[in-house]
Amino acid sequence: MYAYIKGVVDEKGADRAVIETAGVGYELLCPDSTLREITAGKEAKLLTHFNITQDGVALYGFYTKEEREMFRRLIAVNRVGPKLALGILGKLSPQDIAMAIVTQNAAAFDRIPGLGKKTAARLLLELKEKVSSEEMASSSAPNPSDGGMDMRAEAIAALVALGYDGVSAGRAVSAVGECGRVEDMITMALREMGKRSGF
Repeated sequence: MYAYIKGVVDEKGADRAVIETAGVGYELLCPDSTLREITAGKEAKLLTHFNITQDGVALYGFYTKEEREMFRRLIAVNRVGPKLALGILGKLSPQDIAMAIVTQNAAAFDRIPGLGKKTAARLLLELKEKVSSEEMASSSAPNPSDGGMDMRAEAIAALVALGYDGVSAGRAVSAVGECGRVEDMITMALREMGKRSGF
């Protein structure tokens, strides 16, 4: 119905923003990541998703097309509603979510309020065929090949077993280039985490 809304940010709340355009104020529910990118009183362009449920009608706003696309995939999963999907996108980037899905890293979702282990497992299962390794790439990370996914999944699992959280482990492993052995990938990922923590 609406592809995007462009106008001045009239209000910015904890989970929503009001954008005024052509004399109309549109209330958009947004993830934290989107709210961090916009400023009250300044112009913004948010991509939208119009949602109709038994509880009512809502308009959702996203700063990037990747966020909106991942939101749409998340809400297609059984037991993942719009509120939970916004919560996931508020904590994890679309690249983090794609990495977790491709490597089946359930630990990446451990700190998402309202997302239990069973729902996380369902999310990984239902979206496994709908996410590609290309979506894990960011400007600062190499694009892993599909052939190395098993090794990356093993490296992430090893780091989680060592006590690292799933998100940090996924980001570190995604930043590592191709390796011949999983042990080398783990070592390089540990170095990457050391660099990020400043040690």
